[in-house]
Amino acid sequence: MTAPASETLQPQPSLRLHEAVAIIVGIVIGAGIFKAPSLVAQFTDSVAWMIGAWVLGGLVSLVGALCYAELAAAWPHVGGDYHFLHRAYGKRMAFLFAWARFSVITTGSIALLAFVFGDYVNALVPLGEYGAAFWGTLAVMLLTWLNARGIHTSAGTQTWLTLAEVLGLVLVVVAGAWLWLDTGHAMPGVTGSVPAESGASGGMPGLGMLGLAMVFVLLTYGGWNEAAYLSAELRGSRRGMLHALTISLGLITLLYVLVNLAYVYGLGLQGMAQSEAVAADLLRVAFGRTGETLIAIMVAVAALTSINATMIVGARTSFAVGRDWRGLHALGRWEGERGVPVVALYVQSALALLLVAFGASLRGGFQAMVDYTAPVFWFFFLLCTVALIVLRIKEPDTVRPFRVPLYPLLPLLFAAVCGYMLWSSLVYVKAGAMAGVAVLAVGFVLAWALERQGEGAEEARTEC
Repeated sequence: MTAPASETLQPQPSLRLHEAVAIIVGIVIGAGIFKAPSLVAQFTDSVAWMIGAWVLGGLVSLVGALCYAELAAAWPHVGGDYHFLHRAYGKRMAFLFAWARFSVITTGSIALLAFVFGDYVNALVPLGEYGAAFWGTLAVMLLTWLNARGIHTSAGTQTWLTLAEVLGLVLVVVAGAWLWLDTGHAMPGVTGSVPAESGASGGMPGLGMLGLAMVFVLLTYGGWNEAAYLSAELRGSRRGMLHALTISLGLITLLYVLVNLAYVYGLGLQGMAQSEAVAADLLRVAFGRTGETLIAIMVAVAALTSINATMIVGARTSFAVGRDWRGLHALGRWEGERGVPVVALYVQSALALLLVAFGASLRGGFQAMVDYTAPVFWFFFLLCTVALIVLRIKEPDTVRPFRVPLYPLLPLLFAAVCGYMLWSSLVYVKAGAMAGVAVLAVGFVLAWALERQGEGAEEARTEC
């Protein structure tokens, strides 16, 4: 029997470079840049070291991006990390990654971002106790519908959302410059003039504090690796992903540094460190009550941008799994004209909506989802980085349009960073780590069951 056309179609190179850049920037720049800077200011206690930490975060991310660029150029595939893990470690390890991504990382991120969106929209248009869950659910459903219409619809939406998000960060920079020029303002609850106590002369923070600061910096940079899922759909040469990653990370690093300079010039280093909502405080000082409305809109747009980008890349992992596992073949349906794995998209959004409902019913319970994603994420990030070295050994004759410079120094350096982040997440998030282990254990059992089912199906097909 011939498979339906939608199950045999493959992704086509239809994404333009600027669309890929918009997706990457949209994934990376989320709500973190509105919260993490105050924590980094606390841990570094120096303007120079604080800005240095953000620059270092961009450089570390660039090293990781170079590793991913080699993998994506050599093996462009809609499965991204899943495909690299499959080639390096085998089918079962790749499935465990896909399971963790589907059940925790991607859907959990969509649900949490939906709550971030809902919280801020509910502050503008309050709908009562469950207003945040309602607005979050509405956002997930609307973006699912847009994504199902086709890759150009979702990518076009992403371009405009990313533009609005970047303009929001530019507004933060403008507010900081305004307060820097007008030194008569002071942050509510903070003594002294705003720019006076800059902390520029502070010494080097302790290694522990600097390491903790880098945890939050790298979390704010997180998400650029999702670009690997677009490698099979990017137009142009196989080095196109290298260009998309370097352009995106350069733009993100520049924005992050400018935003942090705006915070410190507008509020002072101690003002940043004491702030619970640093962007809101800056805009309130600069623009009064109007600033509070502006920051709510900015964070809501940032959440929408990240949800949409996460949906685009997340569904492609499930599509790749559906192509490899007979029991999940329905996920491997690709709508050629629209360029969308529509079944995988709907299943992903359905689980995300269930998590939104769960978070609404268990107050504060979804915070645990944030915690247990970190160890799982960094574990597989480490495996993907090491996969570059493994595949250099296993498949030395594969054509590699781009090779990581200073090999193996740079891959080993980034692997060490991943290992440190994994260790940090296990130390600081013990309960979450246990939950992550439990999720992986379920994935292992599911992989075993699917393998048994696949063997039975293969035997039945042979008998026929």
